[in-house]
Amino acid sequence: MKKLKILILIFCVALSIPLGYFVLRTYWSLEQEEISELRYFAVTLFDQMEEELASFVLEEEARPVDQYRYYYAPSQEISVPVPSPLSRPPTKPYILGYLQNDPDGSFQTPLVKSDKEIPPERTELVAQLSEANRIFNQKRTTAVESEEAKTDEILAKREREQVSTFADKYLDLSRSKKSSRAYLGQEKSRVEEITPGQAVNLARRDQRQLPTKRRQPLEIQAEQEEPKETLSEVGARMAGELSKDKEGVSEGRYAAAPVKAPAPLMDSPKLQVEVDPLQSLFINERQIFIFRRIVINNQIFRQGFVLLVDEFLTHLAEEYFSAQPMAAFANLRLSVVDRGEETTSHLSGATVQHANFSLERTFPRPFSFLRATLTCDRIPKSVGRSTLNIMMFVLAFIILMGLFAIYRSAREVMALSERRSRFVSSVTHELKTPLTNIRMYIEMLEQGIARDPEREQEYFRILGSESSRLSRLINNVLEFSKFEKKQTRLDLQEGTLEEVIHEVKEVMQEKLRQEGFTLKVEMEELTPFNYDREAMIQILINLIDNSMKFGKSMPTKEITLKVWPEQDKAKIGVSDTGPGIPRHDLKRVFDDFYRVDSDLTRTTGGTGIGLALVKKLVTLMGGTVWAENNDGPGCTITISLPATNA
Repeated sequence: MKKLKILILIFCVALSIPLGYFVLRTYWSLEQEEISELRYFAVTLFDQMEEELASFVLEEEARPVDQYRYYYAPSQEISVPVPSPLSRPPTKPYILGYLQNDPDGSFQTPLVKSDKEIPPERTELVAQLSEANRIFNQKRTTAVESEEAKTDEILAKREREQVSTFADKYLDLSRSKKSSRAYLGQEKSRVEEITPGQAVNLARRDQRQLPTKRRQPLEIQAEQEEPKETLSEVGARMAGELSKDKEGVSEGRYAAAPVKAPAPLMDSPKLQVEVDPLQSLFINERQIFIFRRIVINNQIFRQGFVLLVDEFLTHLAEEYFSAQPMAAFANLRLSVVDRGEETTSHLSGATVQHANFSLERTFPRPFSFLRATLTCDRIPKSVGRSTLNIMMFVLAFIILMGLFAIYRSAREVMALSERRSRFVSSVTHELKTPLTNIRMYIEMLEQGIARDPEREQEYFRILGSESSRLSRLINNVLEFSKFEKKQTRLDLQEGTLEEVIHEVKEVMQEKLRQEGFTLKVEMEELTPFNYDREAMIQILINLIDNSMKFGKSMPTKEITLKVWPEQDKAKIGVSDTGPGIPRHDLKRVFDDFYRVDSDLTRTTGGTGIGLALVKKLVTLMGGTVWAENNDGPGCTITISLPATNA
């Protein structure tokens, strides 16, 4: 048995090592899948934000160059100026307003026709835009150059740190249709064609400028020298000046279509202007000027809008994150960074103490100041993890139960082998005892020791009893052997057990008298049922003999045989006044070769097949048998057989 335990232990260790490695690798793979899944949706979230920003940039860069004045020319065919769409207050809550910074640093806004006609409700707004223009004039040279350098660095870093997503594993996205996000971060200027009317409207200024905090000298000079030409004359003159460049390009900043002579405005050739991509410049911590440069006739105009930082961050968070299921376990931090230092931030979502996952993105220009960081300390578990847990539990349970079954089976086999060995020894002893007694009494009779007839009759009774005992033992062994070979056949006949009980009393009468036992029979009226007569005799004799064997040392020696009907069953009970059976052995006493391990059984003879044979015979007749201890001394063996109507 010790070797068996060692072998099972070695088997468990050998099985646990590869299984444990497999489980760890599977959990690691699931963890990577969970991280990749979260990364994929985080990247998708950032991509959606970037899509909106790109659409916003496309919308702004598509505006005509003269739309930043109150009136503009919608097209070359429409000569009558109409109010600009920007003349109305912005609908987006994160845009303060639109303005144009002229080459001399002066300020224009499409919100007003002139400084004489500023509506009272727009006075404060115009003043804020004017102040933004003043600060822009102070910062524009150095700040714009540093912003362009920083944008280049961000784009290079983004190319190096390309985020891997699920799609990258299966799709070659280089062949996919380009989204509008690719428009962000572009560095190349583009050349547009405008009409002379648009050019005039772009450069046109009122006699009196809108109020600013500070008037530049160039601005004052420009006011004094404002031409008094008509719109047609100005357009024709500008077209003629631009056509003097034979190359069509002057210093890479503008180009003009050739014309032979000045013409009316409607028939003038189109002009070419260079339009730079949108870029940004900090006005203060709460405002950013996002603008484009328009280069025409060596003159630089800057057109754009003032972005409100707090409202802009709040819009992005509420539009793309706050209402998402991801907000329940992740945190989004939108930050505005100026020259490497965070100036403003907006937090939304769950509170994260110790981030196990973090993904950061800095957006291309003109939003290179915007940084988004998604963190999470509790990564959502994959559905496959619960399936794996269940399967691992089931697998572990099956393996453990299999090992336990192997151990129990091997233990039972070894125990059965030991009981068989003891059975051989017990049978040898049980056969030897009656044979010895028979030989001894025969020798005594031969030698004439029994000198009177009564003594001879006593010896003959003893010889008969020992012969019956030997016969029963041999019959039990033979019957048990038949069961082992599955050769037992029963002859079921209908009866009420009266003849069986009568014969049992006659067979056991002498031995009961010798041992001093009293057999009490309680029999109720039974409906005839099917049973095998010889099998029932053998069963009752074994039960009575077993009670006598273990109860002969008790002060009260009484055996009760009771027969009674119960519903559709016929019940037979054999009770004694012996020592009883230990509780944990009540079921095992019917096992093959099993004997209760106690001091009494060690000093009492027996083969361990009597009760086992009883169970086999009862089961073969379709019944059941069980043992239970009495409330007082002794135990009761009960047999239940199916009854049939007469």
